[in-house]
Amino acid sequence: MLLFAKLLTQFAYPLLTSLLLAGAGSLLLWTRYRGAGGVLVGFALGWLWLWSTPVFSDWLRATLEQRYLPVLVEALPTADAIVVLGGTMQGARPPMRLYSNLEAAADRVWYAARLFRAGKAPQILLTGGNLPWGGIEQPEADGMAELLEDLGVPKTALLLEGRSRTTEQNRDYSLPILHRLGVKRILLVTSALHMPRAIRLFEATDLTVVPAPADFEVFDRDNAHPLRWLPDAQALADSSRAYKEYLGTWLLQLSGR
Repeated sequence: MLLFAKLLTQFAYPLLTSLLLAGAGSLLLWTRYRGAGGVLVGFALGWLWLWSTPVFSDWLRATLEQRYLPVLVEALPTADAIVVLGGTMQGARPPMRLYSNLEAAADRVWYAARLFRAGKAPQILLTGGNLPWGGIEQPEADGMAELLEDLGVPKTALLLEGRSRTTEQNRDYSLPILHRLGVKRILLVTSALHMPRAIRLFEATDLTVVPAPADFEVFDRDNAHPLRWLPDAQALADSSRAYKEYLGTWLLQLSGR
């Protein structure tokens, strides 16, 4: 089921959508529907160019990030627990990767450490497993725990949930742990881009959820610069991540969740 969902997401991404449209258009060019084929190829190229421009990528991500603005650690209320969602690193995979490999979203872990040191909650729940086709045995929660210990958080304050592979599973597998500990209010830590979907899922529970967004990506840029309008591989990847968040939220709405 997880693999099927991932495949559907891949087919909806701008890159594969553009390639499929361009391929269909190219085939039509060899038929009597050459005009329609040319339109399809032109649309596919334009569609791919749009999603690949830094201007569009920043705008799309900002529509998500600006829903939950940055908050100073000191300004956040106290809670019963800090919940950190996975997506921050790749687990260790000996013999070539002896330790966890940090990714851009590792800011979440650093932010959680600051919240803990500021006395905002007495415990941190780390939720994140590994994908079955990734070939990595160490759950992400374990890697996050190692990093937090390196940042000075005691092991006794860490709770690990290492089975989840999606944001919905993050919630579902974390909830029994939080209920068992009598947790009523949580500080939810995830990337600002991911926060709208994560909040929607966690607020559907009986918990009081306080958003604590991290890993902000979009800042003011000079959109008049010509390079901002040229296709860029990183911009395409960033746009695709934002599209995934919108797609996930739409699917939740369609299912009434």
